[in-house]
Amino acid sequence: MTDELWIPLVDEPIGSIVQQVQASHPEIDRLVSGPRTILAFRTFAYIRVGILLGRLLVENDVPEYDGSETWIETLLRDGRNEQAVVDELLAVAREVAADPRYVSDEPIGPDEGTRDRFREFARRHRG
Repeated sequence: MTDELWIPLVDEPIGSIVQQVQASHPEIDRLVSGPRTILAFRTFAYIRVGILLGRLLVENDVPEYDGSETWIETLLRDGRNEQAVVDELLAVAREVAADPRYVSDEPIGPDEGTRDRFREFARRHRG
């Protein structure tokens, strides 16, 4: 058995929505930084954002498709709906981070201290 983890790829648009929110909210990466926590976060994030978007579609009037944007883009133009997605993803990250099964999950990549030391090293040796 290998120690590699498979991170699922999700077709647009849910995968890109999760990725965009995660990129703009660094606290998510601080909460879920190990391979197992990332896998759990993404799995539950995709499911819960999909359910949330479905609920928002039922609750909101979306104009007929005219080719200019998807129903998801239309929904997310409303700041309240966009914030609901952000809140859902932050909740998923907090729940995964609080799960005792992931306590021993080591972060992928260097920690912040290592990054700081590298930046200092690069500044000194840049020329």
